[in-house]
Amino acid sequence: MKPLLLIGCGGHSRSLIELVESAGIWKIQGLVGLPQQVGTCVLNHPVIGCDADLAELRKRFHAALLAIGQLPDPTPRKRLANQLDKLGFHCPVLVSPHAVVSRHARLGQGCTVGHGVIVNAAAEVGDHCILNSRALIEHDVQIGDHCHISTGVILNGGVRIGSGSFIGSGAILREGLDLPNHTVIGAGKRIMGWPVRNQDA
Repeated sequence: MKPLLLIGCGGHSRSLIELVESAGIWKIQGLVGLPQQVGTCVLNHPVIGCDADLAELRKRFHAALLAIGQLPDPTPRKRLANQLDKLGFHCPVLVSPHAVVSRHARLGQGCTVGHGVIVNAAAEVGDHCILNSRALIEHDVQIGDHCHISTGVILNGGVRIGSGSFIGSGAILREGLDLPNHTVIGAGKRIMGWPVRNQDA
């Protein structure tokens, strides 16, 4: 199996550890967290450094994935993604063996696709996106970079989601909607038209 670093040690890192271990393609070599987390473990995987150590870790490791969540702001994920890119890390796509991704769909670098997700034909997902467990991404959906599509979300055909957006658990979006960058949709919302005010997650 190929070696992989996970960048982040919070709750989302536990989901990614599960995905990595389920897929059986990558082997986690360690996690990167806050300075005070170095030396601890997350699900038996050691925290081997902090952000300041990434340049040194790049000498040892080729591949890394973001393992921090989106809320309350996508800025930390964007900053870390830029840092990984500048250091020349490879950010692979990670797909659960229990997900269905059409051969006619496109996933950008660093995307993670959780258990039970369906990505249908002609869907396009940008870089460093999170597609959480049981999300449905229908045909011709377009999702910008650095978006988080939460558990059980339904994006119907032709929906467009601007970059840096967060769609809360169980939200349903009617077909053909076009949402701007940095949109936040709360959990359980039914969005049948646009515009709609940004809502708390």
